[in-house]
Amino acid sequence: MKENLNLSLIQSHIFWEDVDKNLSYFERLISKISQTDIILLPEMFNTAFCPKSNHLAEKMDGKTINWMQEISKQKNCAIAGTLMITENEKVFNRLVWISASGERHTYDKHHLFSLIKEERYISKGQGRLIIEEQGWKICPLICYDLRFPVFSRNNIDYDIVIYLANWPVKRIDAWDTLLKARSIENQCFTIGVNRVGDDGNETPFNGHSKVFDSFGKELLSATDNKEEVLQISLCLDDLKLKRRQMNFLQDRDDFTLQ
Repeated sequence: MKENLNLSLIQSHIFWEDVDKNLSYFERLISKISQTDIILLPEMFNTAFCPKSNHLAEKMDGKTINWMQEISKQKNCAIAGTLMITENEKVFNRLVWISASGERHTYDKHHLFSLIKEERYISKGQGRLIIEEQGWKICPLICYDLRFPVFSRNNIDYDIVIYLANWPVKRIDAWDTLLKARSIENQCFTIGVNRVGDDGNETPFNGHSKVFDSFGKELLSATDNKEEVLQISLCLDDLKLKRRQMNFLQDRDDFTLQ
C-alpha cells in the first residue's frame, strides 16, 4: 500500500499518423521526469485520433507496446496510453496499462464517437477495467466515456478515475464541467489528460488536463495551449477522510451495467 501516489500527466502535441515521430517525441518529454509512479499519455498518442486510418493499428507485440514496456522499465513506473490495436480481425481503440512489474492490462473503448463515425472503423469494447496499483483502485477510461455517468459509476469504491482524451477546443467547457461532475458524484480523484495543437483535420486542441479531488476541488490544471509534463501527488488518507466526512456513496442505488 502506497499512501501517496505520484502521477505524471503529459499534455502534448501529437504528430498526425507518424508513429516513429510520436514515440521519439514522447520519449524526450518523459526524460524530464525524474521519479513517478504512473505516466499518463493522451488518447491515440502514437498516431493522433485518426480512426479512419485503422491500417495503422498494431498488434499487442508491436512497436508501440514494446516502447511502453521499455519506458516502464527505465522509469520503474506504470505507463498508460491508448492506441489502435488489431486483434481477431477487429481494430480497437485500446487503453494499455503496463505496471512497473511488467504486468499488462487493457481496456477497449466502449463509447465510440459517433459524431465522426468512429464506430465504422473501430470495434466497440465491452466491460470496464479496474486496476490495483500499489494499493489503489484505478478505473482508466477513454475520452467520450466521460459523457456517460452510468458507465463511470463508482459501484466498487475505486479511488481514481482517469480519462485519456483527444477533446477539441469547441467542446472544452463540457470537458471541464464533466470532469468535475465525475469527481463529485463518484467521490474519487478524477484525472483528465488531453492533447494540444491541431490534428490532421485542422481540429484545434487546447489541453485543459486537470485533476480534481473527491469534493470537486481542482488540484491541478494545465496551461492552455501549452505542452506540459504535469506532476501531482495524491493522498489516499485524504480521500478516505473525505469519504468518512460525507459518505454519499453509501446511499447509491444498486443496478447492473449490461
